[in-house]
Amino acid sequence: MADYTIISDVSGFICKMLREKMCPEPVPSPNNIEISSPAAQDVDYIIGLYLYDVKEETIVARPPRVSAGGTKFSRPPVPYSLYYMVFINGSSQMGLKAPDIQKIIGRIAQIVSDNSSVYPHELQPWLDAVEPPIVLSQAKMALDEKVRVWQAINKPYQISLFYKAAPVYVSSETVADPPRVSEALFDMEVIRPEGGDQG
Repeated sequence: MADYTIISDVSGFICKMLREKMCPEPVPSPNNIEISSPAAQDVDYIIGLYLYDVKEETIVARPPRVSAGGTKFSRPPVPYSLYYMVFINGSSQMGLKAPDIQKIIGRIAQIVSDNSSVYPHELQPWLDAVEPPIVLSQAKMALDEKVRVWQAINKPYQISLFYKAAPVYVSSETVADPPRVSEALFDMEVIRPEGGDQG
């Protein structure tokens, strides 16, 4: 199962995808797209990718224990959901007008919709087993929930896109031996042949 860096790898995948497909139109350069927080100061990118929440998935079944070689097993990986906000940097020096922002938002929505999944082994090529794809979908949030995300970083709300990436399985480093056999019970019964000597 994927190592703990899978969370960073998912962020990198989304950022790389936007850089490859947003440029040179409607965004001039890949350098204008960054993994960042809206609270960051003195930055001049146009599009920011902000990971604002990570939640353990309780409705996704965990796989069984994973073999760690020989008779050893590691604990099952834990599935998580990653929550992202894709926003336009209000402090950018590009002088974007409302129609420009709407074009950028529309293009982001189109790109994510057309490239909505990735397999963990594409992000971590050393993985042996094929894991289920990590799916990008729009986070089901009301407007007031989106406003609260902006308020949490002391920024006024602005139009932005919210996505969920799941399931993201994070492996365990805990390796255990199977329990040793400490006691064995045997039940023996003597069966006499039919018609044999009863004496």
